[in-house]
Amino acid sequence: MALFSRRHVLGLGLGALGAAQFRPARAAGGGTEAHGISVFGDLKYPADFRHFDYVNPAAPKGGMFSLIPSTRAYNQSYQTFNSFNAYILKGEGAQGMDMTFSPLMVRATDEPDAMYGLVAKSVQISPDKLTYRFTLRPEARFHDGSKLTAHDAAFSLTTLKARGHPLIVTQMRDMVKAEAPDDATLVVTFAEKRARDVPLYVASLPIFSRAYYATRPFDESTLDIPLGSGPYKVGKFEVNRYVEFERVKDWWAADLPVARGAYNFDTVRYEFYRDRDVAFEGFTGKNYLYREEFTARVWATRYDFAAVRDGRVKREILPDDTPSGAQGWFINTRRDKFRDPKVREALIQAFDFEWTNKTIMYGAYARTHSPFQNSDMMVSGPPSPEELKLLEPFRGQVPDEVFGAPFVPPVSDGSGQDRTLLRKAQQLLQEAGFVTRDGKRLLPNGEVFRIEFLVDEPSIQPHHAPYVKNLGTLGIEASVRLVDPVQYRARLEDFDFDMTIQRFSMSATPGDGMRPFFTSQAAATKGSYNLAGIANPAIDALIEKILGAETRADLTVACRAFDRVFRAGRYWVPQWYRTSHPIAYWDQFGHPPKLPRYAQGVGAPELWWFEAAKAAKLEQAK
Repeated sequence: MALFSRRHVLGLGLGALGAAQFRPARAAGGGTEAHGISVFGDLKYPADFRHFDYVNPAAPKGGMFSLIPSTRAYNQSYQTFNSFNAYILKGEGAQGMDMTFSPLMVRATDEPDAMYGLVAKSVQISPDKLTYRFTLRPEARFHDGSKLTAHDAAFSLTTLKARGHPLIVTQMRDMVKAEAPDDATLVVTFAEKRARDVPLYVASLPIFSRAYYATRPFDESTLDIPLGSGPYKVGKFEVNRYVEFERVKDWWAADLPVARGAYNFDTVRYEFYRDRDVAFEGFTGKNYLYREEFTARVWATRYDFAAVRDGRVKREILPDDTPSGAQGWFINTRRDKFRDPKVREALIQAFDFEWTNKTIMYGAYARTHSPFQNSDMMVSGPPSPEELKLLEPFRGQVPDEVFGAPFVPPVSDGSGQDRTLLRKAQQLLQEAGFVTRDGKRLLPNGEVFRIEFLVDEPSIQPHHAPYVKNLGTLGIEASVRLVDPVQYRARLEDFDFDMTIQRFSMSATPGDGMRPFFTSQAAATKGSYNLAGIANPAIDALIEKILGAETRADLTVACRAFDRVFRAGRYWVPQWYRTSHPIAYWDQFGHPPKLPRYAQGVGAPELWWFEAAKAAKLEQAK
């Protein structure tokens, strides 16, 4: 395995400040109408721009792009689906449903966090930045030809805030109301001291048809195909196996600057597999056409099949300059046996990353230290004066190490059983009152210390085996429980696990999306991403500082202070990350020569296109 993909694509922020030249966004000032918005009021593209710089505006339309899921949001799964409602808690939402809806605005992925109008032609922001007045495009239409109005947008935002997935509800908490005084005008009101990026999140949400849901419940899992307004609509599908999305050839927004050069395939098809090895065999057999490889062993040893050797399958390693985010075994601190940080640190000491990386992952990965890995928000050394100013109010409430060098996972001797680290782990367990008797590690209440690792993919089991062995050396009875995807998600939503792997992406503009992962409120919210059960008043307060930062410099300081407190909590056993995207695809596609820095993954399928001549050559080579 396994660097997991950037699994929570809507969760944790909007990007880092790049090298492009930006101009002030007039909407950030005193109520002037503007064509775009951003967190700190900067926009790269002028009002009359023709298309994003990174697209191929002459990209041909046609062909099929097929893949397996590599990202997910809300109720989606990597291995299955049974519902076309992907914005609620119930069911397993189909991948790709976001392509069937149009939001108010869309991201420019060569900018840190800027958005430009799709359904919304423009926006006017009040001087206090609490009221956003969107003017909608009169040409916006649903797939049945009915007009998309501000009433649909107001209905959608109000409904998502009340009955959407818990993560959506959490991120919309600072939206007070959405109203439509007429068909063309949407007025969204936000709370005072709102999180900085909530308006951008609201602008990115799907717009549903009010008329469609007038006779249907919104919060039910269903295979009824909802009425959308996006570049694609649901086509053929077979539950748990595949779903196809057909390009809407008369899409109302196809010639807008934000859409030109994108959404080029006639069909986008997602294939679902329960097992990664079987999924790989599916790719070699051309059952799907594009694959991003997250398993170092497979990338190093199995891409030697005939189609690779003769050039029909292309391999590329594309750079990933974005902050890498966090991946690790998250420890469920809701359970008494994990409440003591010394116990959690013992679990960190017992994991031999160096051996695992060398032996199982072909040396392809680097060790993760921080949720802000690979960014300037990851700390090193003692706190700066600016950080200390934020941290001092919590002296005595947080570990003393917060005011010194941050915690860094240990470096082993690479033997697989580093005696020095295991002795330290044993000492920490003893200090926590977890003694041994007859070779068994006991909890303070006399019960045997057992840990179950919950997983939903057999391919990651080898990475657990050496860790389980080391835990056994400490007298801990550790085991791996493989469950099906539906049971896995249900257990995670109920926080019914000891330890499990989670990956999420951070960026250089974190905002309200941090709440579902780290706050005390999220720790008690079913379905939240706060798997570790983090309920720390200092972390809560620092997240508010992050959300309230007025400048990027203030934001960076607040994130660094947060990083120190989070790492001192020992909430996870950090794993690994990779700074590139290894991809393979059957050679019938084109893609931009320089992909935008903040594109999800490598911009596929949104920015890629079909090349008929290459496809014909592939057919002849059979």
